[in-house]
Amino acid sequence: MRIRNKTHGPAAAPVRGRGSASFVDGRFQKQQVRLEDDGWDGLRVLTDEQAESPRIETTVTPEQARRVVSRNQSPDVGFDQSVNPYRGCEHGCVYCFARPSHAYLDLSPGLDFETRLYAKTNAAERLREELARPSYRCSPIALGINTDGYQPIERSWGVTRQLLEVLAECRHPCSIVTKGALVTRDLDLLAPMAEQGLVSVYLSITTLDNRLSARMEPRAAAPHTRLATVRRLADAGIPVGVLVAPVVPAITDSELEAILEAARDHGALSASYVLLRLPHELKEIWREWLQLHYPERAAHVMSLVQQMRGGRDYDSRFGTRMRGEGPFADLVAARFARAHRRLGYGRLPELDCSRFTPPRPDSPQGQLF
Repeated sequence: MRIRNKTHGPAAAPVRGRGSASFVDGRFQKQQVRLEDDGWDGLRVLTDEQAESPRIETTVTPEQARRVVSRNQSPDVGFDQSVNPYRGCEHGCVYCFARPSHAYLDLSPGLDFETRLYAKTNAAERLREELARPSYRCSPIALGINTDGYQPIERSWGVTRQLLEVLAECRHPCSIVTKGALVTRDLDLLAPMAEQGLVSVYLSITTLDNRLSARMEPRAAAPHTRLATVRRLADAGIPVGVLVAPVVPAITDSELEAILEAARDHGALSASYVLLRLPHELKEIWREWLQLHYPERAAHVMSLVQQMRGGRDYDSRFGTRMRGEGPFADLVAARFARAHRRLGYGRLPELDCSRFTPPRPDSPQGQLF
């Protein structure tokens, strides 16, 4: 039984090194546990200790995946295949749209999402099997979308590296979106793939303010480190872009032009943006964060969010969920378009599917035939 770091109201304090402040219940959870103060000193001591924000360690559980290539039919994103090496993400970005996926594991989209992680240790093996199927048709694979493939645990588990090795061997095109500087570890694979038109990378940059980044995305690379990563990738000949995501009204929207300028100065060739999205349990996680860090403007932020979402916290309709609608959303779109033109941003080159060579299936004969 896990005691939640909250009672019926918001968490008392942020949790050190984490984006979420509590174990928000998942929408499928059958059993819920709450602390209730009945006036006895023992319980008061327990809640006081929780208010001191004790450190919560990360645990990683190996997982055997049955399949790893996920298909996507959303018209809002530029890919139809993706591979996620992990479940959960230690970066702890409080705004992460993927948090609600942890509810399917009967875990909290709050603190569990960033502390109780799963590594698909057989992902490379499964990917090889799926690419070898006669029915497989090559199209670019987005590597690490639901959770970041270059989050901190990748240093020790290396699942993303193993997947990239398979893709490089088969000359299969892929795209990467990350907040992690660890992507530069794999330049030995990425640079040759880029020469063949097989890879592109987007760095997600939400803010240039180190203090704000530490509160919103506590274990992601610092903003200046992400900009340096853009430069290293560009210098290595890898097509690289910037994704300003999410744009948060009254928190980060004022930085839109500055982020685009900084990324362009560091070698980014393409740029895009996504407005803050709050599906499912993320609404509660985000509101809690606002009350802890920006209580004086929480109501204003949510008012702007709802103005962009038809009066609701979230609108899941294709075509509007990424960009919103209404005067504020239109203003952000106009500002982005103007800066995009002024800075000379273009598009990243199309990835080449013609080079794909299916991997050879394992054979008792080895490589003799």
